[in-house]
Amino acid sequence: MIRNHIHPRLIPFLAGIALVAFVACSGGESSSPVAQATATSAPGATAASNDRVAPGLRETPDTSDVQIGESFNERAGGVFRRLWSDPPTLDPHQVTDTTSAGLIVELFSGLAKLNQDLEIVPDLAESWEQSNDGKTWTFTLREGLIFSDGTPITAADFKWSWERAANPDTESTVADVYLGDIVGINEIVEGDATSAGGIVVIDDRTLQVTIDAPKPYFIAKLTYPTAFVLSQANVEAGGDNWTDTPVGTGAFKLDEYRVGERIVFSRNENYNGRKAYLDRVLFNLAGGIAMAMYETDEIDITGVGLADLERVQDPTEALNADLVNIPPGFSISYVGFNTSKPPFDDPKFRQALNMAVDKQLIAESVYAGLVTPAYGILPPEFPGYTGDIDGLVYDPDGARALLAESDYADPESRPRITITIPGTGGSPSLDVEIVADMWKTELGVEAEIQQVEWATYLQDLNRERLQAFGGLGWEADYPDPQDFLDILFHSESPGNHGQYSNPEVDDLVERARTEADPQLRVDLYQQAEQAIISDAAWLPLWFDTESKALVKPHVENYRYTPIIVPKLGEVFLSN
Repeated sequence: MIRNHIHPRLIPFLAGIALVAFVACSGGESSSPVAQATATSAPGATAASNDRVAPGLRETPDTSDVQIGESFNERAGGVFRRLWSDPPTLDPHQVTDTTSAGLIVELFSGLAKLNQDLEIVPDLAESWEQSNDGKTWTFTLREGLIFSDGTPITAADFKWSWERAANPDTESTVADVYLGDIVGINEIVEGDATSAGGIVVIDDRTLQVTIDAPKPYFIAKLTYPTAFVLSQANVEAGGDNWTDTPVGTGAFKLDEYRVGERIVFSRNENYNGRKAYLDRVLFNLAGGIAMAMYETDEIDITGVGLADLERVQDPTEALNADLVNIPPGFSISYVGFNTSKPPFDDPKFRQALNMAVDKQLIAESVYAGLVTPAYGILPPEFPGYTGDIDGLVYDPDGARALLAESDYADPESRPRITITIPGTGGSPSLDVEIVADMWKTELGVEAEIQQVEWATYLQDLNRERLQAFGGLGWEADYPDPQDFLDILFHSESPGNHGQYSNPEVDDLVERARTEADPQLRVDLYQQAEQAIISDAAWLPLWFDTESKALVKPHVENYRYTPIIVPKLGEVFLSN
């Protein structure tokens, strides 16, 4: 998400890249604060085992709550403190970024969720069944479900919530992306209907959902916040400000939100699973130097930037005992081009810009090997990743030749280039500055860097106002290549912020949507990815590598995952 996405996941790509997991809330958790966290990837995530592109689609695992009674009482209590940023929204139906999603998944929930092993498991649903033709799903809700205010949850609440997400008045930019497979949802999005015929309430505990075609990733989409259930009474009573006092279904509830100061969560005593161990979670929004705040015990967790990396890895340093590894996230950072706006409407010009950037040099000399140059779209170890994409590598002579062949070879008539990045002053994103400098040095192409506030940036991005955009990334919302290649590059996808249009890519991803054979799906996505890269729809920059974090010794069960999943309910503080 910008999700980015959260979904997925757009993430503000900061200088000192290890901080991304904490400021922008990508990243996940480690089972022990002093043990080395191992990468947790989705089943079927490697090239050798792509037989399960989207995990957990055929079985409904048992997720009975077992940690209760004495074990709960021994672990319950305390305040977990961390640094965060003001979220653009707390409305699950509007979220498109990881800063918001990292909070929302702790306050709200849906029929299914991704667990910390990235398996799709039941959440508010007890079970589900799929029809023989793959188009009708029947969900059975758990007994006795209640919202955080104690009012009951029924199947009708899901129907109302999904139709509310699709309603134009909600102003969701992603309802059709995540719910549009459901028959009737797109008619609501277009303003032609108010009810979706594909959502049928059988009884209080049974919901029947019909989609437009058998799609193997449909259940995975329901783990995204757009599909979360809301309290109709809460939303309607609160009007535009209903998220000031939200009624949710997550392990926590919102106690306080002071913009620019703090957000406070407390345990949801009406949670439908095992209650959270923590009494409260305090998110510090006031900013500050994360490492200094960690060392003065103001926060319990922080990423480790380049400036402190050597120090904390020294075994004689006291902080070394708190050091944990962060497995690579399923994300990519990039510079996006609006391919409908000059000069980015010329593929040769875009290819020249790609080939003028020495990513390997930047990765080694600027980021000390903490990033991996990206020449494709799908991150390593992600489902559908093959490593066989032929990328546009650094070739300054080839770049100059392509520029000369393009429609924008003449600098006098070339349109002015502006790269917009999120920020509120200060130094621009380091990567974008270096990229712009390489364009100027190798090609004589000049680009101005413009900063705008994060919420405004997202709004302009979603409205396709930006000519070029950087300082961001895409983090997976669920472990399926459709979440990258279809959502970001299909010509009619709302997530296609660069307005990229390629009939070959459209055909490939449309065929992959309903392909039942997992390996054939991978093959189709690989062809689409190669076409996108060859066409230079983006300038891919970096994939994550394993990075470092510090976690206080008293923090237990804080586990890192490559996708945003609900996790704080598992955290507890030891004495």
